[in-house]
Amino acid sequence: MPPNANSANIEVKICGLASPESVDVAVEGGARYVGFVFYPPSPRNLKPAEARSLTERVPLGVHRVALFVNPSDTDIDRVFAQNQFDMIQLHGAETPERTNNIRARTGTKVMKVIKLAARADLAAAAAYQGAADQLLFDAMAPKDRTDALPGGNALAFDWTLLAGAEMALPWMLAGGLTAENLAQAVASSGASQVDVSSGVEDAPGVKSPDKIRAFLAAAAAI
Repeated sequence: MPPNANSANIEVKICGLASPESVDVAVEGGARYVGFVFYPPSPRNLKPAEARSLTERVPLGVHRVALFVNPSDTDIDRVFAQNQFDMIQLHGAETPERTNNIRARTGTKVMKVIKLAARADLAAAAAYQGAADQLLFDAMAPKDRTDALPGGNALAFDWTLLAGAEMALPWMLAGGLTAENLAQAVASSGASQVDVSSGVEDAPGVKSPDKIRAFLAAAAAI
């Protein structure tokens, strides 16, 4: 059976956290993963020292995830010099070879993002077996969205693209998720792990404690 099929326990990653309150609310609400962004164009971007004051609040048992987009070794070293993370999320065009290199060099688990717009896009996932530890499926931004970031664009895709798909790696669903559509997204895709960022914000980069609580409650109710 695929790692994510028909699970009653939905594990949640709250991504793009940038304040002590948002970290505390996510942890207290039962988030399994908390994500911190290191990508300057993003409104959720953190400097390494800023991240340290946040990651130190995360208790054992909750996975701290560092998000990068096409990072150089120097980019990663600068962040890891001041922080400890349980996982690296690669949200750019990193090849399987580069993904495996980052994992080996840092000794840290890696989650590779795969962008989906059609069923055929799932084929890219197979190349990361042996290079990544997890996959994350996100919406592919339309070509006319010149302002789109690699992630956190509040864009959803056809969740049924993932229904019944056999994956060699555990995977996570992202893209346009909210407390209101989460149950449908899980039922349509078969996901047992989900990622949310813009869906729990009042404005880009500004997390809403109430929306974080509502999303985690929605996941717990599935």
